[in-house]
Amino acid sequence: AKEYPIVTITGPRQAGKTTLVKNTFPDKAYINLEAPDIRAAAEEDPRGFLNAIPDGGILDEIQRVPSLLSYIQIRVDEQKTPGMFILTGSHQLALHEAIAQSLAGRTAILNLLPLTLTELANGGIDLSLEDYLLNGFLPRVYADELDPTKAYRNYLQTYVERDVRQILQVRDLKLFQHFIKLCAGRIGSVLNKESLSNELGISSHTVMQWLSVLEASFIIVQITPYFENFGKRVIKSPKLFFTDVGLATYLLGIENKEQLIRDPLRGFLIENLVVLELVKTRLNQGLEPNLYFYRDNHQNEVDLIYKQSHDLIPIEIKASQTYHPDFLKGIQFYTTIAGSRVKQGYLVYAGSHEQEIGNIKLVNFKHAHRIAEEA
Repeated sequence: AKEYPIVTITGPRQAGKTTLVKNTFPDKAYINLEAPDIRAAAEEDPRGFLNAIPDGGILDEIQRVPSLLSYIQIRVDEQKTPGMFILTGSHQLALHEAIAQSLAGRTAILNLLPLTLTELANGGIDLSLEDYLLNGFLPRVYADELDPTKAYRNYLQTYVERDVRQILQVRDLKLFQHFIKLCAGRIGSVLNKESLSNELGISSHTVMQWLSVLEASFIIVQITPYFENFGKRVIKSPKLFFTDVGLATYLLGIENKEQLIRDPLRGFLIENLVVLELVKTRLNQGLEPNLYFYRDNHQNEVDLIYKQSHDLIPIEIKASQTYHPDFLKGIQFYTTIAGSRVKQGYLVYAGSHEQEIGNIKLVNFKHAHRIAEEA
């Protein structure tokens, strides 16, 4: 806000955007564009609407009135005041298109995802791995001590009813909900769009469209493979993860620890948790995640490749609490093909013992954020 006239914060619903901006800028006027009467006033008389807040303010859910951005551009160009407007939005496509047209070069864009393990720890919340997988990371689940199953059920219904109807005009909401559940069953796996298409009886084009909406609404994150000519044919489809692992756990029908411990997808849920912890750590630094994965046609795989300048940092994620040398095979293989570009590797697991084995660090899942901070 000291550098740009406008700061735009995007992220999923209920991630804490409004709380963050209100607490950071307590003296700024706050306007919620979700309210129909306020939205109508902004659409009908944008100049009068902005004249009512001559010093700028916080405009929540700005994607609801994208036409307002052109008038904001005129205002900030005239006044040239840093931090004049703070905008929030929960849909990337609508917001980014409008910003590209009106606010290019005038706004900093920050992404706020749900809480991190570190943020919860700083708030005095230290839980078991299973509890994190069940509760997820939406602030309200912790602030209001909500039952996570009911909370994510309501979250999903609200999301489908409000956002999907607005964006896609989906006729069969049950089919779309089934699509989301099928996506949850594929977390951590290489995405096969044809399989989704066949299982749902919809076209591949519709699958692509629905995936893009889930991603634009911050429901899912796609991690792309790292392409480089290492002499192997690599898989070129992305891997799919949920922005909040608690939602993925709910979508899989898991309601308690006993079910979670027995579930065959528990390992993928843990991978989802760790991947998003790294994504959030990078985004919270105002940086691109720069996270990829590696897999070739011979089933050689590394869960994550963190690219830092010329260096490639392989990361394996395991659900086990006990270290086994086999866990390092993927990293060791990748080191043989990437050579000197791999100076450090990481094994993130559920065990508490942390040590270094050669150039590979064993890290407990609660300390995964250190990878993005140390490297």
